[in-house]
Amino acid sequence: MVDPASVPPGLMISAPSSGTGKTTVMLGLLRALAEEGLTVQPYKSGPDYIDPAFHRAACGRASFNLDTWAMGADLLGTVTAQSQGADICIAEGSMGLYDGVATRGQSGFGSSAETARHMGWPVVLVVDVSGQAQSAAATALGFQAYQPDLPFAGVILNRVASPRHERLARLGMEKAGVTVLGALPRRGDLVLPERHLGLIQAAEHPDLEAAIAAYADFLRAHVDLDALRNAARGQRGQDGARPWPSAPAGRIALAQDAAFSFTYPHQLEGWRAAGAEILPFSPLADEAPDASADLVWLPGGYPELHAGRLAAASRFRAGLIRHARSRPVHGECGGYMALGAALIDKEGTAHEMAGLLGLVTSYEKRKFHLGYRRVDLLSPMPGHAAGTQLLGHEFHYSTILEQPDAPLARVADADGAPVPETGSCRGHVTGTFFHLITAQEAPR
Repeated sequence: MVDPASVPPGLMISAPSSGTGKTTVMLGLLRALAEEGLTVQPYKSGPDYIDPAFHRAACGRASFNLDTWAMGADLLGTVTAQSQGADICIAEGSMGLYDGVATRGQSGFGSSAETARHMGWPVVLVVDVSGQAQSAAATALGFQAYQPDLPFAGVILNRVASPRHERLARLGMEKAGVTVLGALPRRGDLVLPERHLGLIQAAEHPDLEAAIAAYADFLRAHVDLDALRNAARGQRGQDGARPWPSAPAGRIALAQDAAFSFTYPHQLEGWRAAGAEILPFSPLADEAPDASADLVWLPGGYPELHAGRLAAASRFRAGLIRHARSRPVHGECGGYMALGAALIDKEGTAHEMAGLLGLVTSYEKRKFHLGYRRVDLLSPMPGHAAGTQLLGHEFHYSTILEQPDAPLARVADADGAPVPETGSCRGHVTGTFFHLITAQEAPR
């Protein structure tokens, strides 16, 4: 179990399944508590690189991922230490409360319930009561009883159709002995825009500040914030923060724009802790990476939405090629595609990419790739020697047409079954479809 020292009390905002409205609750709660004068530390349970940016916009504090499958005790302890100085921690779950994988990872199976139990954070279950009334109590009771040792604060009823509907749903919860912390009326205007990977990026939202302010007003009007604050709890231990895992140092030119933005916050903190200086640049603005950089890193994102602009970005491409002659370049997922020979968009148009690798990918016939990845490096990649075991996550819709370069790694899913997305290496250039979370920790 994680024993964070002086970690503030917290709550886990979860749900029976995806699509129940927990993100609206999360963002509204973060802003409402911050406006009450609390310093709020947000977290995301699981491998998500979009939600943390929304969390930061809501409360002004960087959000970090907690992942019991990919993270061992050391990294979990280091990440939870980021809550120093906060009054309360609020974590957002992923998928359903108990959803994880079948094979244990470094600390568990990757479920939000595990994160809540490790941290001692009571669960607030957001229950979509549309299409039911008292029957929703059976769902809530089942989730509360499924793991009796899991701290459970209560439920927030969502998408309530009328006062009568709310009254009936509350009666069911009362009969089941489930605490109701609030009831949110159905409102079609409080929906975050989405695309195929889930939410659009925070930076792309047409008016994110107004949206979050509306969520906070909505929460204040319909949820008992005092009861939520009073329900917050946490484990208290003796272990302090441990060092960040090994990471590249020096000067790192990091692509950051609407096409390349999927970087885990704990990775950036690890780089900084290793002494790295991060030098942002925008390929979409046709900016070349800083000529003095020791490493160029292209994170994932949505290059397929901007393939024409990337193909026309001559200064970016020339600077990237120049750098790769003598120094390392690495791309993750979308960044890997941009390092390849070509990217074919959903209309079937081929766009020339940097050509530093031979990879050709296509969105014309989309194929969904999702899941944790176990990685054995066959060749070095920035920050990690050959032979290192890494843990990551893959999440994209592209199809590989050509992957001719030497494989970077042996890659398997969470259960150990091999996957064909091995990554590539050529000279100083490496690329992966998995997003790196961390290296495998030694058993403790």
